[in-house]
Amino acid sequence: MPDLIAFDDDPLALRSTFALFPSGVAALSAVVEGAPVVLVASSFQVGISADPPLVLFAVQHTSTSWPKLREAERIGVSVLGEAHDSAARQMASKAADRFAGIETVTTATGAHFLEGAPVWLECSIHSEVPAGDHDVVLLRVHAMGHEAGTEPLVWHASSFRALTPQVGA
Repeated sequence: MPDLIAFDDDPLALRSTFALFPSGVAALSAVVEGAPVVLVASSFQVGISADPPLVLFAVQHTSTSWPKLREAERIGVSVLGEAHDSAARQMASKAADRFAGIETVTTATGAHFLEGAPVWLECSIHSEVPAGDHDVVLLRVHAMGHEAGTEPLVWHASSFRALTPQVGA
């Protein structure tokens, strides 16, 4: 049996424990009032529902991007690839132009995507559920695309990592 630490005994242990669960990284973006807005999420999950098609992510109540992004008609979700390591850092920063030097494309509905992503999903907000210091946001998928053979970017142990393809796969 592993040594278990009560959350009350060490609140920082929760964060470091959660960090050991690897997850994909997604950029959620749309053009709002003429400018692209982005939120980078490592809490993004697919396969929540097939009918209707739903995905989800969690956003902190302190986010300054989400109040703007949630006003968009459609949100572009770009699941980031291993080539997006520095782009992910830049988009998650407080830089004035989070998209400087990053190739993007915008749909007629305002959904904003990163070029070279393994997966693209054009979504709208289905619902939001309060969850402690976050909100869980369910997004309905309206359109999708993918780039086969593009390796994902993974968030693990508080850093970005690339998967190593299996030999012979």
